[in-house]
Amino acid sequence: MVNDQMVNKPLYIADFNYPLPDERIAKYPLPERDHSKLLIYRDGAVSEDHFYNVGEYINPSALLIYNNTRVIQARLEFYKTTGARIEVFCLEPLTPHDYQLSLSSTTGCTWKCMVGNAKKWHDEPVTLTINRSSSAITLRAYKEAQMGNTFAVRFEWDGDDISFAEILDAAGELPIPPYLNRKTEASDLKTYQTVYSRIKGSVAAPTAGLHFTESVLADLHRRGIETDELTLHVGAGTFLPVKTADANEHTMHTEIIAVPRETIAHILAKLGSIVAVGTTSMRTLESLYFIGCQLRNAEMSEYRNIDSIHVDQFEPYENDSQHSALSSRLSTAEALQSILDYLDATHQQTLHAETQIMIKPGYTFHVVDQLITNFHQPQSTLLLLVSAFVGGDWHTIYDYALSHDFRFLSYGDSSILTRKVNV
Repeated sequence: MVNDQMVNKPLYIADFNYPLPDERIAKYPLPERDHSKLLIYRDGAVSEDHFYNVGEYINPSALLIYNNTRVIQARLEFYKTTGARIEVFCLEPLTPHDYQLSLSSTTGCTWKCMVGNAKKWHDEPVTLTINRSSSAITLRAYKEAQMGNTFAVRFEWDGDDISFAEILDAAGELPIPPYLNRKTEASDLKTYQTVYSRIKGSVAAPTAGLHFTESVLADLHRRGIETDELTLHVGAGTFLPVKTADANEHTMHTEIIAVPRETIAHILAKLGSIVAVGTTSMRTLESLYFIGCQLRNAEMSEYRNIDSIHVDQFEPYENDSQHSALSSRLSTAEALQSILDYLDATHQQTLHAETQIMIKPGYTFHVVDQLITNFHQPQSTLLLLVSAFVGGDWHTIYDYALSHDFRFLSYGDSSILTRKVNV
């Protein structure tokens, strides 16, 4: 069952609205990404600086965690023999289900896709030609089962010396956010990737990381601030607006996460000084607590029977299950140690899981102490997350940003927020 006070009490999304004029949405990044403005929030006080000084606002003993996912060129444009344009937007792999296996396939793969002009695409495959230096390759797409508003699309191509990742690099388009209201440009191929991106799979960038440069990272290390990484492949669901009046009735999207064992051990050693770069890192790090609770609740003999690990969106708010009874008395350190025990017992070096976690006002944070993040859309689940982190004080932050010429959304300015602890 779900806690009545936390979920059944309405959470009106209209209470998380603010005026965002179109001219405040950054359509392009600054020429130097670390020269963006930086809002600093701590204990209700707000000030500002530039992002290249972000290390001044982080404890020297801290561990900063960033998301190393890399945005793929996920939008493909096909034309039927009739001339009808069919746009296929790859969201996540179905067969093989693993991102790396699917992207490295040289024979074929099936992805969950959004399809533009789907009514004009029947049983026949659509094709596009990819010209390479030595030859031309024909990519064929077959529309298979419908999955709500999406479709399973099977991709096949001739030749066995090119992977699907290379297909996307050669023929796909980088999907920039829809609210930019412009087409993808050549410059976006660089500016819409973080400097530390390396694991392909996202269809949207973890944009808080776009402000980092090699110079900023070097400055953090000079200060003694350690860094580590995890992977959450950002899905198109990150742009889904909350359409229900009560945010509790919104269905969160599910995203795939991967966290190396050594990163979990690093987090365990640094508890109390964890800085998350972006909401994707935040969602992953906070999900670790509930994954640890699930695993502690399982007998070691059951480990090998665990097919998948999933954090439900309302799992943090459950109050009557055996899991909840355990999590109410399980410390964060114990939860993280449970994950390490599980990985060791099953001889795995990386935790693979799915998270649907919904972080909203009333959430109890277990892992993250500071959050680096951009300024988010009105009435979004990301704004709910920020509100939860600062104890409901999001208006103070956004009123300051709006009145001090901060730039908003993906290519906009940044903030570093210190978690507000209610006493």
